[in-house]
Amino acid sequence: MHIIDPLYGEFQLDNVLVELIQSQPVQRLKKIHQGGASYLVNSNWNVTRYEHSVGVMLLIKKMGGSIAEQIAGLLHDISHTAFSHVIDFALDNQHEDYHEQIYQRVVLESEIPSILAKYSYDNDDILFNQKKWTILEQEAPELCADRIDYTIRDMYRYGHISLNEVQTFLNHLIVVNNRLYLDQLDAATWFIKVYHKEVIDFFLDPLNVYGYDRLAHVLKIALTEKIIHFNDLLTDDTTVMTKLKDSQQPEIQAYLSQLHSDVIVQAGHQRDYDLYRKSKIRIVDPSVWDGHQLVSASQLSEDVKVMKERTYQKARAGAYVKICSVK
Repeated sequence: MHIIDPLYGEFQLDNVLVELIQSQPVQRLKKIHQGGASYLVNSNWNVTRYEHSVGVMLLIKKMGGSIAEQIAGLLHDISHTAFSHVIDFALDNQHEDYHEQIYQRVVLESEIPSILAKYSYDNDDILFNQKKWTILEQEAPELCADRIDYTIRDMYRYGHISLNEVQTFLNHLIVVNNRLYLDQLDAATWFIKVYHKEVIDFFLDPLNVYGYDRLAHVLKIALTEKIIHFNDLLTDDTTVMTKLKDSQQPEIQAYLSQLHSDVIVQAGHQRDYDLYRKSKIRIVDPSVWDGHQLVSASQLSEDVKVMKERTYQKARAGAYVKICSVK
């Protein structure tokens, strides 16, 4: 199978990856929006979990990761429910990890174990021991394929960075002891700025906060009143939305009627707001390899230290939103 990605280029894939991509659990991700409720209030915010999952796999491949780690990368998000992280807000789950809690069950109830066995791969070793895959995942504030892909994919798609900037950054991405680092401070500084755009300017955009709030209320009501069940969330955005729209529950219909692109919201403040959202705090401070040792970017640059603190303070404060108009 030949595949072309707008960020990483062209690749030929091994048969096991082809069969996994064609499986139902991975194909389902084409109908799961990475931004949760975002696409309901801005149709341009439409990156899918499928695009991200394939992207993570390809980035691992590009950086020399094994086929087993590519498999882990491709499948790392298959347990995301409809509307991605909106379920975490509906459940008041501050760790935003519901998909991780159900990951093993989702894998074992699918055709994935049989596909892996066909190619002599052990799903327990590959999928349930993901800490071994250090290109795929590395604890913040360092970089990893997952963190890099969702950031640059969103920010490229939504027009905040250019393909040339992405390529320049990727050219400075290196592997040291099977972990991702950078070989230039400028590349680290660039990514820190882009990550701020992602986790603060996009995640906490007033319109995004509004969309999450309204849809989280809908899911909470629908689950409480058994209009939908948790297994329904393992279908896709369209299927669940149809079920919600078909319900006659007045409060659900009222919230759904407020989810559209003509909503006007703006940033509020602590003494004048309608909605408040505080997400999981996400910070990056990539280490830079100088040929002899790894040194965090904030140790090499006062500007980076200031940017890192700015992101932390904004994430800690959360977002206050004022609703101006809901037509």
